[in-house]
Amino acid sequence: MPSRLSPLDASFLYLEEATTPMHVGGLAVFDRPDDGFDYDRLVELIEQRLALVPRYRQKVRHVPGNLARPVWVDDPEFDVAYHVRRSALPRPGSEEQLVDLVGRLMSRPLDHARPLWEMYLIEGLEPAADGRGAGRGRAAVLTKTHQAMVDGISAIDIGQVILDVSAEPRETPDELWMPRPEPTDGQLLLDAVGEAVTRPTEVVDNVRVAAGDAIATVGKLAGAAGHVLTMARTAGRRAPGLPLNAQISTQRRFALARTDLEAYRTVRAAYGCDVNDVVLAVIAGALRTWLMTRGEPVGGSSTVRALVPLSVRGEGDVPSSATGGSLGNRVASFLVDLPVGEPSPLVRLHQVTHQMREHTDTGDAVGAATLVRIGGFAPPTLHAVGARAASGMSRHFFNLVVTNVPGPQFPLYAAGAQMLEMFPVVPLAKGQAVSIGLTSYDGGVYYGLNGDRDAMGDIEVLAGMVHESLDELLETLR
Repeated sequence: MPSRLSPLDASFLYLEEATTPMHVGGLAVFDRPDDGFDYDRLVELIEQRLALVPRYRQKVRHVPGNLARPVWVDDPEFDVAYHVRRSALPRPGSEEQLVDLVGRLMSRPLDHARPLWEMYLIEGLEPAADGRGAGRGRAAVLTKTHQAMVDGISAIDIGQVILDVSAEPRETPDELWMPRPEPTDGQLLLDAVGEAVTRPTEVVDNVRVAAGDAIATVGKLAGAAGHVLTMARTAGRRAPGLPLNAQISTQRRFALARTDLEAYRTVRAAYGCDVNDVVLAVIAGALRTWLMTRGEPVGGSSTVRALVPLSVRGEGDVPSSATGGSLGNRVASFLVDLPVGEPSPLVRLHQVTHQMREHTDTGDAVGAATLVRIGGFAPPTLHAVGARAASGMSRHFFNLVVTNVPGPQFPLYAAGAQMLEMFPVVPLAKGQAVSIGLTSYDGGVYYGLNGDRDAMGDIEVLAGMVHESLDELLETLR
């Protein structure tokens, strides 16, 4: 019998609209080795590793009449060349050209008639300002994975399995893949009828979701969402009205920022807070300056409410694998009012630190088990947790999503090419003009800002303010 989508995963198929494609992305930049890092080598690597992610050769089949949730079935016409694509930047291959291409590619919805993922090899990227990639140049890999595939702790992202801890790829067993026969509509109906006998109320839920009442059904199926709503009520009021909440279009803009992890650790050590507190204070400062450049009124009590799902890992935790286990397996989620009206960077940091500690001390944090039921916790795709949690909540509760995922602090490789940087691309929830994801990796902290093309025409300005805000905090130490 085919594997049936969970109620929550199925809801993300029904919730998807033209303006809110439900895929999460990641942009990795590689230094090409002397012997090359080209499309053929990437395709060969993907073919070798697909056995580690069997879901990536499966597609979604809907049950006639929506009498049951859709099922995962092997795609008998699976074509790796369709999913792994090739693109190139025109000369000079600037970063501006790269982020413009990322925005355009992330705007395109995935084809629901095929396995729900894509990967792009982007060639022609000019050398970095620090000289990296000055030899054979740099290449970027963009991944897109539908949130319906983030099905709990078993999910593994294709962008993870291609990475190794050394330039010498690890051995993977050869496997001859033979697709299982695809069930007929009659078989799907028989299975649905069999389930209806044992769980009759589920048929009503399935028809209700398919009829368009997905939001209400998500709340019913994901009982843990009540914890998030309780947290929102604890916040005491609706999120402030800001240009961060707008009617969004089908098109996206992308911007990035790169910072030094040691700078955050220095501030943390000086003021006795967490790195996450420093990150949120930096974002608060960046948002403050950005709002002022727009001429928005920023008073002393002005705030921006962020939904912040965080991966947390204790000092003694040992990574379970070199490529993804270092992200940890515990998550906390908070609604944080970022003090954008406060002019002092140090006071902003203290206010953020106080809020985070208050959440933890009072038990308002949503723990890992609860967040799993809300959004399908999966270490390789933790940035999807924020997007999934946001999709099940009213846009009136928060202004933007901020996902922060600690990554490995040592270099990783794909087909012998060293990964230099990794930027998350967090999808937008309905009514959200921008989302911010960041990943620490090998000494750096890399921000990915995904915004609506119409509402965030100045998204690169906001990205640039990240550096300025971090510098303000560092200045307080001098």
